[in-house]
Amino acid sequence: MAKYACPCGYVYDEELGDPENGIAPGTAWADVPEDFVCPVCGLGKEVFVEE
Repeated sequence: MAKYACPCGYVYDEELGDPENGIAPGTAWADVPEDFVCPVCGLGKEVFVEE
């Protein structure tokens, strides 16, 4: 499973998801809602890059 990083350092890990923000473990990045924002800095999904 892939990981996607925000410029601020937050990393979305598909295996772990982000349960605190309503994204279940195992959720693929493509299935994360387009209006997702970084829970740390508030930047949008479009700035994340695959690690």
